[in-house]
Amino acid sequence: MDLRRLALEIESISSRYAAKLGIERDDTWFLLKLQEEMGELTQAFLMRSGRARTKGHSAAELDTNFRAELADVLCHVVLMAHHHGVDLQTEIERKWLAWKH
Repeated sequence: MDLRRLALEIESISSRYAAKLGIERDDTWFLLKLQEEMGELTQAFLMRSGRARTKGHSAAELDTNFRAELADVLCHVVLMAHHHGVDLQTEIERKWLAWKH
């Protein structure tokens, strides 16, 4: 997956969504939105792992929701990095992939 191209695609979708709803996406918004998504991921994890009530959802629905929340968190990390001019692909290569040998 090309993170640079993904960032541009996600940014396009997010900016259209924000414009439609009149949301100002400033530094604080990006951080708080990521925190919101982390909360939703936490809730999905707790429900899926039997540590919170399932609200009548099946195991398959809980799994689908968990997967979707993981995607939301990743996309908001990518959005925040893009907003701050951080090339995540370069940073991952520098910080993580340097250890692969």
